[in-house]
Amino acid sequence: MLTLSEQEILRLIESGEPFEATLNDGSFRIKVEDYVPVICTAVHDGSRLRSELHGNCMLDEAERYYEEDPYTGEMIDAMPITLVGCDSRYEYDLNRPLSLCVYKHAWGKQVWRRKPGSTHLKRSHDKHRCFFRVLDALISKLQKQFRSCVLFDIHSYNHLRRGDNAVTFNLGTEQIDMERWGPVVRQFRKALAAVSLPNIEVTAAIDRVFLGKGYLISHVNSRFENTLVLPAEVAKVYMDELSGEPYPLVINQLKEELKQVISGTAALFARRHTRQHRMNRSDILSSAEDPVLMRVDRELFRIARGVETLQYINPINIRQERKLFLARNGNYQPDFRYRQLEIDPYLFREQLYRLPVEDIRDPSVQQLYRSVIDGFAEKIDLLVSIGGGQFLYNSLRYYGEPSEQDIANARFLLYAPPEEETTEPASIPADEMVAYFRQTAEDWGLDCKVETSNRLVAAAMVNNSRKTLLVRRDATVTQTELNALAHHELGVHMVTTLNAREQPLKVFSLGLPSNTHTQEGLAILSEYLSGNISLKRLQTLSLRVLAVHEMLRHGDFRRTWLYLHEEQGMAREKAFSLAIRVHRGGGFTKDYLYLKGLRDALHHYQQQDITGLFIGKTGFEYLPIIDELIERGILMRPRFLPGFMQQPRDSSAILNYLISAIR
Repeated sequence: MLTLSEQEILRLIESGEPFEATLNDGSFRIKVEDYVPVICTAVHDGSRLRSELHGNCMLDEAERYYEEDPYTGEMIDAMPITLVGCDSRYEYDLNRPLSLCVYKHAWGKQVWRRKPGSTHLKRSHDKHRCFFRVLDALISKLQKQFRSCVLFDIHSYNHLRRGDNAVTFNLGTEQIDMERWGPVVRQFRKALAAVSLPNIEVTAAIDRVFLGKGYLISHVNSRFENTLVLPAEVAKVYMDELSGEPYPLVINQLKEELKQVISGTAALFARRHTRQHRMNRSDILSSAEDPVLMRVDRELFRIARGVETLQYINPINIRQERKLFLARNGNYQPDFRYRQLEIDPYLFREQLYRLPVEDIRDPSVQQLYRSVIDGFAEKIDLLVSIGGGQFLYNSLRYYGEPSEQDIANARFLLYAPPEEETTEPASIPADEMVAYFRQTAEDWGLDCKVETSNRLVAAAMVNNSRKTLLVRRDATVTQTELNALAHHELGVHMVTTLNAREQPLKVFSLGLPSNTHTQEGLAILSEYLSGNISLKRLQTLSLRVLAVHEMLRHGDFRRTWLYLHEEQGMAREKAFSLAIRVHRGGGFTKDYLYLKGLRDALHHYQQQDITGLFIGKTGFEYLPIIDELIERGILMRPRFLPGFMQQPRDSSAILNYLISAIR
């Protein structure tokens, strides 16, 4: 961060240049990432007291801290224009007029042993004046550009001493022209009342605790008729107000919620009172690059880019064990072997948790990266335990298990009578599959490779790091299955691999938490909406759910194979392949996610635009933040999209009914 003089700051504001700086005397810091019609202030965030005042102050640090507003600067840090006081209000109070800004008594306590001398008073008064000169310059700049602007003046208060009268959020409106600004004020209160905080019942009121009589609003009102100041008090529910200990989970959630509330309210204000009649939340938030975010993203990619589950979890001796198992008609317990892990798990976790994620400015993005890091820590536990007794437990942690509803959906589809359709022979071998996929990739403009492999369980699989579609060397498929595989593997998995490589953030190549659920759901949706799904395919997905369920019940490969072969009527080879899918590693629960993913992908597709999900390896729950980052210009819109996004095709009425009935 820069250290600038007042004159340098004023020149930057006048010229309209983005910057971030601390005033050279350290009294406040200012950030202007984008010139938008909204300012956020936290004038009591700081607790710094000049060293020459310490001996004269009768209050110790804890007593002063109790009446200050810690963390209010963090609460507004996601906003593009912020002014944050760094000095203690006990030196001078920016929310009092100049003549009263240095306390004699405060909250019933004498502050000074002896009255501060004129030299000390002058220094404090000069800081007070400087802050408001910078604020005035900023408001003047924004009013000239937008006609009006809104200022969110964020404070906190000790709610315990207020008893039953305390509310989580209080808006003070005594100095607000409610006839003019009332709709914006009421929308702000309504949005605050909808905030969700962990284990806290949130309430928001107008003029319940404080009336908004502070100097900052009166100063602005006396000089700028087109600026609305919204004084807001946050109860110190985010910390132990007596000891000063913070509650990090509450603070993190509060930062994210206030980002949404403030940006939404500011966008409403802008549409009604500025020249920006089409402004939305994303236009309020900054499009500036966060250097900490870029550094964390690059380092995370360096640490985690080699961690691909399937390359470690697929047995390396499938062909031999299949041959032995089938030759003995199932009277053999396969002994699968796996590739050695090339990662030191302890060093890996240590490197992950050393990343300075807490310094990422945007709380939504910060939480996304926290979730990704936690996900990789769980994934490394999964990989370390391949072939061991802890693998199933770790698989359940990472992927979960089928619910009763998932099992009911699977059984429902298996009960469906077969369609009247021409039986196709599975006559297309691997070399013809490779040729077809290469031509399809070329037709769709996808720059990727297609190769055969003898280490696959599935007929085909995308290797993300190599931009390669792998085809199992002994696979044979029907033409319908080949078409479906193209839309599944190339149309979604390869599309998202290539799109991820074009994003400025590499985390979308690594994969967000729950990306397996989302990727497979979108891939099956692509099969369906391209007109290439069949009842047989849906029933195969259903059998995967039941195979996982059977594996969890008994944990025996032979028993799962017998269940699939004898009770479900699968051919011996196909029953073996499915049993491998769910038993590899020691019990792999991932396969139940395909059917559940289809249900969730279809729901999202029918309810909203899902284009953002194709920027890389994403997750359904992250679509709002992805869309926001695209709108802000931080992420790129996906260049490649599956065919169904442009031209969906109809399936049979029976298939439409069956898929719509999945709950």
